[in-house]
Amino acid sequence: MRTLLAAVLVLTSSLVRAAETTPPAAQPDRSAVLYALGVQVAKDYMLKPDDAKTVVEGLADAAAAKPLKADPKELRLPIMMLKREAEDAHRVALLEGYAKEPGAKAFPSGLIYKELKKGTGAKPRATSIVKVHYHGTFPDGNVFDSSVRRGEPIEFPLNGVIPCWTEGVQLISLGGKSQLVCPHPIAYGERGRPGIPERAILVFEVELFEIK
Repeated sequence: MRTLLAAVLVLTSSLVRAAETTPPAAQPDRSAVLYALGVQVAKDYMLKPDDAKTVVEGLADAAAAKPLKADPKELRLPIMMLKREAEDAHRVALLEGYAKEPGAKAFPSGLIYKELKKGTGAKPRATSIVKVHYHGTFPDGNVFDSSVRRGEPIEFPLNGVIPCWTEGVQLISLGGKSQLVCPHPIAYGERGRPGIPERAILVFEVELFEIK
């Protein structure tokens, strides 16, 4: 017990000394933080210059405790719809960007397909069982799932996965690797799933190793 107590006291003393000698992290200037807040609001709602002027007017009136020209509580639903419209417009812009990349092909389903490495073998059918490596990210690059990171390919029936994969993997020749951009209607839909937000665009790199 004495040995344990002595060890705890030594560790505590070391942490205190480290805290005393470590310089505090520099705090950003308040004006920079407020400016960044404005930038975030403009991006989240995809505001146009005239929209921004009206928003600033509302901010100024609320901050100065002036009589308000509109009540946020009464307009809660239109505000939510404005956010939804902005999110939809942002998704459309993202998908258009992927579709314009060299080598990309957009399909009627919404799938955007781009070959990354040419395969030399056969292509699977919807009823095939395939073995692949995949790396899944959101458009911002954040990884949500990856067999590559786990170091182990996966095997599955092609007609038992999201429609984007069922369609897209059939376009990959054995030994090839392709990018599949999946809008939410052919991915995880309106509601998403654990780890996948609602209406999410998903970007996969898929390498086809085996067809059964």
